[in-house]
Amino acid sequence: MLSRLMDFLRACWQPSSDNFHTSSDTAGRQDGLLWYKDVGQHSFGEFSMAVVQANNLLEDQSQIESGILSTLESGPYGTFVGVYDGHGGPETSRYVCDHLFQHLKRFATEQQTMSVDVIKKAYQATEEGFLSLVTKQWPMKPQIAAVGSCCLVGVICDGILYIANLGDSRAVLGRLVRATGEVLAIQLSSEHNVCLESVRQEMHSLHPDDSHIVVLKHNVWRVKGLIQVSRSIGDVYLKKAEFNREPLYAKFRLREPFKRPILSADPSISVHELQPYDQFLIFASDGLWEHLSNQEAVDIVQNHPHNGIARRLLKDALKEAAKKREMRYSDLKKIDRGVRRHFHDDITVIVVFLDSHLVSRASSFRGSSVSIRGGGVNFPMKTLAPCSTPVD
Repeated sequence: MLSRLMDFLRACWQPSSDNFHTSSDTAGRQDGLLWYKDVGQHSFGEFSMAVVQANNLLEDQSQIESGILSTLESGPYGTFVGVYDGHGGPETSRYVCDHLFQHLKRFATEQQTMSVDVIKKAYQATEEGFLSLVTKQWPMKPQIAAVGSCCLVGVICDGILYIANLGDSRAVLGRLVRATGEVLAIQLSSEHNVCLESVRQEMHSLHPDDSHIVVLKHNVWRVKGLIQVSRSIGDVYLKKAEFNREPLYAKFRLREPFKRPILSADPSISVHELQPYDQFLIFASDGLWEHLSNQEAVDIVQNHPHNGIARRLLKDALKEAAKKREMRYSDLKKIDRGVRRHFHDDITVIVVFLDSHLVSRASSFRGSSVSIRGGGVNFPMKTLAPCSTPVD
């Protein structure tokens, strides 16, 4: 009798390794720390998604929204892709995943079109909304001021691809060279990580009176010795001086008060007219690019079936991570979340294939309606992750 009761309790409390979130593959599957949606259909072709968790609380969030991109039946129609790589905790990336696309729909409705201005306003509204949340929660949960997120977005609409970015996630295009049959990797996103000389120069030009705006700490360049990215959503403690004080943990507090924001939430946005020889897009958090080059990732996608390709990219990145630590991939997979962060970061990958016939019919073709979020072993929003020094 007791053994039956124990079996019943285990069944209640343990998530299925096949599917934690849903009873079908519609919303993806969970296998330990891996979540994946092997193949789905968006307005202009197929897509594949995968997420692997390393942190105790999953800090990466992601989504694909395809179909109507406003609240108007007249459109615009298209596909929205978002990858949100959080740091210091999961609160900001979850907030972005909940609100950014809704803001984009609101501004697209107001302007009755998709544009750089619509995307920029959606980012700004998301940043302002999270600041309001921090202001409300500061008295009870002051460490939320040290939580932030990178924010990579792609929007395909009317044959145009918009890429917007804050931080160091990356979007890469696979483009066919017809003369040779090769598929070349073309990086579309600008990155804001002070490991790049150009970003350090930008920070020095923006803060000419602060010789310590970027500091080399433990052989890693960091803004004020604290964080690697120069642009993000959140990280209010480096944007508003009133949140850089007690009771915020001392390791986040600066010795000298600052008069203007140190970090920015102004995204880099580029616009690309899609061509018939543009094959696919890879959107991924920096955890993937730590282990695979742009061309390596494109070659993997080009040389394997669409179904499960995001999961394959993750596996190849994890194999590289294991090799760097002189261990077997099979042993790496046995390491639990939290401890796993010492070997690799949370990694999110979304591969979006481009059917040129569907892209060319964009103005008249409404395509599939899809709304899906990348999963993981999540906890309720009220759970605040232990605040380690942000490294993203």
